[in-house]
Amino acid sequence: MLPIPAEELNGSGTLGPYWTFYRAVAAEQLSRWLPEQPSVLLDLSGGGGQWGAQAARSGHRVIEVIDFRLAGQAKLHDAEKIRRIRADDLGFLPDESVDAVVAEERALSVELMAESAIKDVARVLRPGGRALVCVDSLVLGMAILAEQNYWAHLCQTGEVMLVPWPDGSITRCFSSGQLRELLVGAGLEVEWIRPRTVLSPSTVDHVLASDSRALAWLVRTELEAHPDDDDTVGIHLVASAKKKG
Repeated sequence: MLPIPAEELNGSGTLGPYWTFYRAVAAEQLSRWLPEQPSVLLDLSGGGGQWGAQAARSGHRVIEVIDFRLAGQAKLHDAEKIRRIRADDLGFLPDESVDAVVAEERALSVELMAESAIKDVARVLRPGGRALVCVDSLVLGMAILAEQNYWAHLCQTGEVMLVPWPDGSITRCFSSGQLRELLVGAGLEVEWIRPRTVLSPSTVDHVLASDSRALAWLVRTELEAHPDDDDTVGIHLVASAKKKG
């Protein structure tokens, strides 16, 4: 179990060395994943702006779906390349209208009806288009339950694990097998599933405390590890999937 409190586990606590490392890994993963050619990318990551802005800087045109709760807080970067839309679903998009979809920031865990959401993603993707998604892992879910002394729930997770956060919100946590089933069930081909990070917070903190210049080395080390489908480590899982055709 992870020896850090729940409010730190989803990145909402005080930003420390580990979260600096985590976000650097996420940015580099996205950089490597983005299409090589200029494309139309749909960002479902909640309206924070970071991921759409990174894609826009790489030459892509971005449609960013904004979370109503964040609409007044989100910063708009690269306005000429980013179209920002407030919507509850993807009904405003026609079939096969985007080349890629990014659902960072645990988007499919916050959306409890993940099956419906990912089917909509598959609908709007063009044949050959790809989706990058990030979800909460079972490791995270069990850590939260244990911290709240919900020990009985750890033995009764069932097929769908819905976990209450201390703030009253609910997160849906996935094993790698469940995430694969979710994507395949929507008609997508899974390219890979892996933990976002396998290096522990204590390891990252120790290395960066010894040498602040080691961040790039840590990120490179993380991304050269290939623990595909390993859901025994890491608080978040990341998956890449492709639409057939």
